[in-house]
Amino acid sequence: MVGGGLGVAVVALIVFLLGGDPTDLLRHQGGTSDPTLQESGDAAPADDPLSRFVAVVLADTEDVWNELFSRMGRTYQEPALVLFTDRVSSACGMASSAVGPFYCPDDATVYIDLRFYEQLRQRFGAPGDFAQAYVIAHEVGHHVQNQLGISPKRESARGQVSQEEYNRLSVRIELQADFFAGVWAHHTQKVKQVLEPGDLEEALQAASAIGDDNIQRQSQGYVVPDSFTHGTSQQRVRWFRRGFETGDLNQGDTFSVSESQL
Repeated sequence: MVGGGLGVAVVALIVFLLGGDPTDLLRHQGGTSDPTLQESGDAAPADDPLSRFVAVVLADTEDVWNELFSRMGRTYQEPALVLFTDRVSSACGMASSAVGPFYCPDDATVYIDLRFYEQLRQRFGAPGDFAQAYVIAHEVGHHVQNQLGISPKRESARGQVSQEEYNRLSVRIELQADFFAGVWAHHTQKVKQVLEPGDLEEALQAASAIGDDNIQRQSQGYVVPDSFTHGTSQQRVRWFRRGFETGDLNQGDTFSVSESQL
């Protein structure tokens, strides 16, 4: 976000969806599931409908992941939630809206930029409650990876491999987070039957809209596969759908499949 208006929105989305791990940017710049709104500018009140919606979705992810971790003989440590607009301070550093929604492993907190949803709807044509829920579930997916000790794979590779190899590892991390979002959707639907006609399509549209190839094509007119950090639209849809259709954590090992199978 470099100046306001549409240019600001595009840069924010590119940093969050295309520019790699947002916590990398935060570090270079320097609990409970109850939502904490860190106000700045014209931040929305913590009890507005969107804030309440985010809190409800997070609580639902906790129901699912507590149960799945219990089946594995483990205890799920629930993430904290911070809602923000404009800027926020995290254990990973100070973040502006240019980072968008992100997960910080250093404080096990999901940070949701409420204004991001408007950009998701306007710029990328992915409106709807379930598209919004997908974004939250994806960030929670990173928390699940942190809980399972998967995230350190990327950290241990930092500086040890080429940038292209590191990007490829990041893609596998992100696609697995998409898969975990699908697993959440599978189990919450199985128990609560909350999905309405069109809801799944909303999530799939969001996953497709924020693929690296689609973002690059919109922002610069061409794609550079070696710079992908989150996966193509097709890959993101595929892994979310796999999680939704199977609900089986054993089906989400994005690290053992070949590039062609991603």
